Amino acid sequence: MQIHRLALVDPGAKIGRDVQIGPFCVVEDGVDIGDGTILEARVTIKKGTIIGKNNHIFEGAVIGGLPQCVGLAEENCGGVIVGDGNVIRENVTIHRSMRPDGSTIVGDECMLMVNAHVAHDCNVASNVILANNAMLAGHVVVGRRAFVSGAAGAHQFVRIGAYAMVGGQAHLVKDVPPFVTVDGLSSQVVGLNVVGLKRAGFSSADLKTLKNVYRILYKSDLNWREIVEKIEKEYTEGAGLEMARFLASTTRGITAERACLPTVSEAREAAREASGKNKENAAQTDSDEPNVIPLRVVDEDGASLLPPPSKRRIA
Repeated sequence: MQIHRLALVDPGAKIGRDVQIGPFCVVEDGVDIGDGTILEARVTIKKGTIIGKNNHIFEGAVIGGLPQCVGLAEENCGGVIVGDGNVIRENVTIHRSMRPDGSTIVGDECMLMVNAHVAHDCNVASNVILANNAMLAGHVVVGRRAFVSGAAGAHQFVRIGAYAMVGGQAHLVKDVPPFVTVDGLSSQVVGLNVVGLKRAGFSSADLKTLKNVYRILYKSDLNWREIVEKIEKEYTEGAGLEMARFLASTTRGITAERACLPTVSEAREAAREASGKNKENAAQTDSDEPNVIPLRVVDEDGASLLPPPSKRRIA
């Protein structure tokens, strides 16, 4: 055990073997820190927090802070449980549960990058990555191996499914199904997280199954009940079953698929057709100037009609 002379560690804290605590750290009464965990300078671990083994917590992180709820008394708050082998970078904040018998949970082998925030009563599974400034509001659930990109925000009670990829600056107000990618610009689903799934060891057969499930979910004309029933009936194991269970248990609905925007050539063709119709109804005038067809790239509300730089489709 190495505790810097400028650290403040309460005698009531339980410190495991080979723990390193840097200068200006504060470890409050009742904290439990597992073997091999490293606290860099200025880390604050507040009471009610349990930290597992072999975590690395960087400068300025605060774990176990009170929930940001108006009128909530400290004695009515629960705790925080952090698993093993996590990397928690600078200025990350993880808040206590707002229920006395509850816990905010972070699993094993996660990486929480600079300024990420995990609010009260969140449940973050193992192998999750929260990039810089990612924000989870209260009661958010994040499935295993999900990736939440920088500055993305999740509304209270939203669920992010396993192996999902959420793009930067996305704002999530509905559940994100497992295995899909959410575009940060539109905050809508743009296909399966194929790259992440392959890296995680999913087979070609698994990907084929998920593509079929995706088509049922987003490409069919079935209503919600029919979609869930069809997936539950056709897929009784593996990734298909996981998707079926997730859909059947949603209470907020799921994130919509992004509609395919027109390509540049489609926009030009529409402009030519519109121009031709206008000419038929307008008086003919003589002019030596070439016929120039303007390309309209925004609609009446100023929204872009052009596709984003990259667009994923299901094969």
